Amino acid sequence: MLKQEIAGILEAARERGWVLEPEAKRLFTLAGFEAPRSALVRGGDEAAAAAAELGYPLVAKVVSPAVLHKTEVAGVAVGIESEERLRAEVERLGAIEGCEAVLVEQMVRGIELIVGGKIDRQFGPVVLLGLGGVGVEIYSDTAIRMAPLEERDVESMIAGIRGGKILDGYRGQAGVDRAKLAELVTGFSRLLMEMQERIESIDLNPVICTPERCIIADARIMLAGGAPARKLR
Repeated sequence: MLKQEIAGILEAARERGWVLEPEAKRLFTLAGFEAPRSALVRGGDEAAAAAAELGYPLVAKVVSPAVLHKTEVAGVAVGIESEERLRAEVERLGAIEGCEAVLVEQMVRGIELIVGGKIDRQFGPVVLLGLGGVGVEIYSDTAIRMAPLEERDVESMIAGIRGGKILDGYRGQAGVDRAKLAELVTGFSRLLMEMQERIESIDLNPVICTPERCIIADARIMLAGGAPARKLR
């Protein structure tokens, strides 16, 4: 059974058809997953105060019900190392259509993966795992299994990814904690099953994995019957 707070987040977004990133991350945090420390800001002064708590480098993202795909409107700024640039990016993002706030969060470095789920009309909840980031649609290096998953299923999915060896470390880049990754993916599959009557699909892209942890750096939840969201850019 879904936690009441999680159900409340989904219900509050029903009219829109999808869950804004800050609330999507709050949902996953409530479910026991890890996301970067962050703050919602509405101007340069609030952003500077948040940076004093979070530390640099930072990422800044537009939060707008009119923008589903942030990269298509230059709605993300990464590698922010100074207050001067942070203020400039918050001002720029604030001018994007429908901007309600700017999400400022700690920048996490590691191997970028995608963990996704959808409710298939024939098979029910299915889970996707692959190499993530902006190139995911180009390379399509993913594996898919029906939920729920166990640790051995995650290992099988990794083996089915052409670039899966990168998870063990490559050319000086550290690998990932496979146990943490398996914990995240199996937990995601259980949550997907619990939410299957309410959602259409979920994209966690990227999930950033290091030798110590796996962190949800971006999250998008499309709700069942969420046709209005498809009209957004």
